[in-house]
Amino acid sequence: MTTHRVWVYGDNVNTDVIFPGKYTYTLQKPEEIRAHALEDLDPTFAAHAQPGDVIVAGANWGCGSSREQGVTSLKWSGVSMIIAESFSGLYFRNCINQGVHPVVLPGLAAHLKTGDTITVEGDTIYVGAEAFPIPTLSPSVRAILDAGGLVPMLQMRFKGAVDPNLVIKGEG
Repeated sequence: MTTHRVWVYGDNVNTDVIFPGKYTYTLQKPEEIRAHALEDLDPTFAAHAQPGDVIVAGANWGCGSSREQGVTSLKWSGVSMIIAESFSGLYFRNCINQGVHPVVLPGLAAHLKTGDTITVEGDTIYVGAEAFPIPTLSPSVRAILDAGGLVPMLQMRFKGAVDPNLVIKGEG
């Protein structure tokens, strides 16, 4: 069981708001990218995000471009899970590839405000006494998330540390 502080945002938050496009080709280091996470939506986020924080959002989180900095800027800020009413398909897959757990969970944002906490126990999220089941992911997607992302999972797989029978498919 783990408790997480949440940052709550609305609908249609696009990747240019998550990570400003003007920095895409000028910033390279994780600490530089992290410093600009959500700066156009929430200027307080980058300075106050902590490891284990969770984003809770409305519909269509991560719409827009497919740049991976929209995920890595949050990951390097400490975000391990993003819960949204719905995701852009590319953003959802980028989360998996980067080891950030994307959870489609309609209705959760209405129960929370930034600074509240949620508890995650197994496959359930608790807001106070109210329980919200986390949708099940396929074994191949779960293996990628458990490894911390696609590249770490493949590195482990090539070293023989992952079940070679797990086939990575275009799931997401």
